Amino acid sequence: MRIANLSDRLVLVVDGLAVDVEEASGGRFSADPQAVYDRWNEFRQWAARAALPGGNRFDPARLGSPAPTPRQVVAAGLNYRDHAAEAGFALPETMPPVFTKFATSISGPVTEVTLPPGGHTDWEIELVVVIGVRAHRVPAGDAWSHVAGLTVGQDISERVTQLEGPSPQFSLGKSFPGFAPIGPSLVTPDALDDPDDLGLRCTVNGEEVQKSRTSDLIFSVPELLARLSSVMPLLPGDVVFTGTPAGVGLGRDPQRWLAPGDELVSTIEGIGELRQRFVAQP
Repeated sequence: MRIANLSDRLVLVVDGLAVDVEEASGGRFSADPQAVYDRWNEFRQWAARAALPGGNRFDPARLGSPAPTPRQVVAAGLNYRDHAAEAGFALPETMPPVFTKFATSISGPVTEVTLPPGGHTDWEIELVVVIGVRAHRVPAGDAWSHVAGLTVGQDISERVTQLEGPSPQFSLGKSFPGFAPIGPSLVTPDALDDPDDLGLRCTVNGEEVQKSRTSDLIFSVPELLARLSSVMPLLPGDVVFTGTPAGVGLGRDPQRWLAPGDELVSTIEGIGELRQRFVAQP
């Protein structure tokens, strides 16, 4: 199953066409894309049995994040060995570094992003997990049953803000407006051949800068959720960024930063792509 946020309305995406959920369910489910996660199992059962009407074509630029207003956004750092190496850190042993991206940074999959003045803005493609069933002290073997679905995310990062000061400001440096594009849709794990092994690819102006597979995660999706939920309850609709592979601008020699006019395209196998265009601050 594939769902999306089309002009702030929840839709099912069937054969590339959008079916409005509120209309198709006769009002049983709200049009609010975030509200569905509080009734996720009920929604999945309805969608599996419903006689859906024909869908409509849509412009991807009208899509928003499939989880636009989560209560919690959790992000894992250094969760690929090659990225930890390029960043100059030892591999995490019990838990990856964890930070947040504030929810006001969330946007849809096709956006224009304003660059902070005088900064060093970087890219980080990531597999993003959205929680469907509350998870607290969940064992890894049961973790997938708490996942609503998977989507594509970019952990866009402004490195000057992130690293300045007496201690790093990870969350602030990663939370400028538009720095958390998510989408284009949410895909349930059963709709993927192997949700633990998906190809990721990121390009800047057509040049490949990142390429990996989620099977290379140090802490897989189930293991990451188990370790996070051992500390904090993960709530329906929460968003979890799982980490980025090597190839970010910070780790290059010479270092490379996004500039006005650049186009960033981020793709994950079986899910879809994000497309960001960067502009200077007026």
